[in-house]
Amino acid sequence: MRIVFTTLIIGMCIAVIGCGTMQRMIKSSFPYTATLTVPASAKVGTTQSAISTGSSFDQNFSKSGNNATRLNNVRIVSAKLKSTNPSSYNIGDLSSVKIYVSKADGSDEVLVASRTDISPTAGNNVSLDIDNTNSLDEHVRQPNIRVRMIYKLRKQADVDVSLHVVLDVTADVAEKD
Repeated sequence: MRIVFTTLIIGMCIAVIGCGTMQRMIKSSFPYTATLTVPASAKVGTTQSAISTGSSFDQNFSKSGNNATRLNNVRIVSAKLKSTNPSSYNIGDLSSVKIYVSKADGSDEVLVASRTDISPTAGNNVSLDIDNTNSLDEHVRQPNIRVRMIYKLRKQADVDVSLHVVLDVTADVAEKD
């Protein structure tokens, strides 16, 4: 009985290995980054908007049509906001932030991160609360994505401020054997 079972297992393994259509899923993660500007002219206490194009470190998967179609179940796993110019800008001068991504033309906009309770003494680096309820499969298949930040100022800046947003994304990648 053992010989029959072993032979059956070996036969199944050979069939699976020989089959070119067998696919496996691996997990991949990569960041999307964008630099958004808060102008010195932005008014305190009113809802403002800043827009930029997001770029990915992993150009092979996120920008190439051949590889991007292999990405599935794309979700945000973390989001951070950091001041870059001036690097000492206190993000606590913002009272709230919402980050959206969309296709380059602005369609299919999805909320991916937010923070409604930014501490006045937050410093120059803040982790945002993620919203990973929406799949971003179609967004990362685009040549570019648009990142939009909706914010309210607590305190007006003397100069234009550059904020760097980093959206870490995870995806299942189908690989052919």
